[in-house]
Amino acid sequence: MLSRPARILPFLFVVLWSTGFIGARLGLPHIQPLTFLLIRYVAVLCCMLPIALLSRAPWPQTARQWLHIGVAGLLVHGLYLGGVFVAISLGLPAGVASLVVGVQPLLTAIGAGFFLGARVSTRQWTGLLLGLAGVALVLSGKLGLEFGARALVPAVVALLAITAGTLYQKKFCPAFDWRTGAVAQFLPTAVLTGVAAALTENFRIAWTGELFFALGWLVLVLSIGAVSLLNWLIRHSNAVNVASLFYLVPPCTALFAWLLFDNTLSGLALFGMALTVWGVYLARR
Repeated sequence: MLSRPARILPFLFVVLWSTGFIGARLGLPHIQPLTFLLIRYVAVLCCMLPIALLSRAPWPQTARQWLHIGVAGLLVHGLYLGGVFVAISLGLPAGVASLVVGVQPLLTAIGAGFFLGARVSTRQWTGLLLGLAGVALVLSGKLGLEFGARALVPAVVALLAITAGTLYQKKFCPAFDWRTGAVAQFLPTAVLTGVAAALTENFRIAWTGELFFALGWLVLVLSIGAVSLLNWLIRHSNAVNVASLFYLVPPCTALFAWLLFDNTLSGLALFGMALTVWGVYLARR
């Protein structure tokens, strides 16, 4: 059984992960997407490497451990975030991107049965379907229809990457130190993102206060805070329970948009939020 403070961590993760839209909304107008992510990853490495060395944190002991942690990082960070950022930069509405990626808990439940031998109960399937329906209602007023298939492809790649990354990490490397693990995950992610940025972008950057704030927020709050919590959740819970939390991200993001940017919340969206919360409750029981 988890202690009472530990039971709060899943919801803290949802809140932190949901704030990612702040950085994306503020930063992307001033910088190309892969360049943005490359700087973010390098900044995370500059923070975590000294922490790991000074605290004498344990490093992965074998090449196989390095490989597994690195592959999980490439999937969960490199391909997932890269796909979302590129999709939005190509004109995919944020609501559509959120809905595409929102299918992840259902895919994870299917994958958990095939790859992890996990049994998903009828109650969990019901909760997952209710959660997806709730997310669709929350985003129903934000789904722009004028976008090409070219913008949809990176979002699908992001969906497959976050699903595969969650299952891969749970199966091959569920336990590692959060300090050295961050280095092992973000180092290959930064290299791959740097190569992709060099091939597709010209590293155009307009340094502004908004961009500095966005970078600081995404590095400290998301890539260090939320990702550390995600790794902890994967270690201490099953894949379906972890994945179901991602259903709470769009409703939480909508609340932040209402509080910070005066976005409206319709009655349908509020009903969708309640339906999502109920679905996640059933899926995590």
